[in-house]
Amino acid sequence: MAENEDKKRIVVGDGAAIPTKRDMGLFTAWRVAFFGAIGVLGWLTYSKPDPYLTVLKFVPDGILVTFKVTVGAILLALVIGLIAGLGRVAQNRLLNGIASLYVEVIRGIPLLVQIFYIYYALGRFVKVPDMLSAIVAMAICYGAYMGEVFRAGIQSIPKGQMEAALTLGMSRGQAMYHVIVPQAFKVVLPPVGNEFIALLKDSSLVSILAVADLLRRGREFASESFTYFETYTVIALIYLIITLFFSKLIGIMEERINAGR
Repeated sequence: MAENEDKKRIVVGDGAAIPTKRDMGLFTAWRVAFFGAIGVLGWLTYSKPDPYLTVLKFVPDGILVTFKVTVGAILLALVIGLIAGLGRVAQNRLLNGIASLYVEVIRGIPLLVQIFYIYYALGRFVKVPDMLSAIVAMAICYGAYMGEVFRAGIQSIPKGQMEAALTLGMSRGQAMYHVIVPQAFKVVLPPVGNEFIALLKDSSLVSILAVADLLRRGREFASESFTYFETYTVIALIYLIITLFFSKLIGIMEERINAGR
């Protein structure tokens, strides 16, 4: 009983709720929200093309920039997170300490502060392009969270796997590379997907660096036309549709992974 209780965890992330058919309430809510958002956006652009349709035509390049920042940051965060996760489970005290310190410090500083710091503080010594600084700041921040995801994934693999690899003559590094990490990737895929959605939403913060993302383009349109309510309604609906779309993809991926076990 105690062992089963230890395995129970309350997982609350800042990403999106992942809809699955096991949770019919959430699954129904996802369908209502997703198709409702598409319907509302379609109705607004049809019934009142000025300004709703005009806004929709103004922001596609911002959507592309948002995806560039998000994908660039998540790829770099995966590399940083894997290194941090391996450091967190390392037996070497120095590596473990450095990785643990990185995770605790970064998770204790708000993302917005990190974006400002990298862009403005480091800008005193080296000029960092707007988009690159945004990607680096978000990757460093989310790398700390990814590090904990990878740590949990690695530690979820039965210890017998490592012992069997060592028995076959592998070193710990070889066993980690060839045996443990590949299995851990299957475990961490769903939470990594959740972090992707959280990062997608947080990418709106890069607009403060004059990066022409979706929110920035919306702000530009609103400041020129003074249609703040209409503009931010469209922006909010676009973010909602994108977020719900990816949450569904992650839900499908998670179901297939669980079915394959």
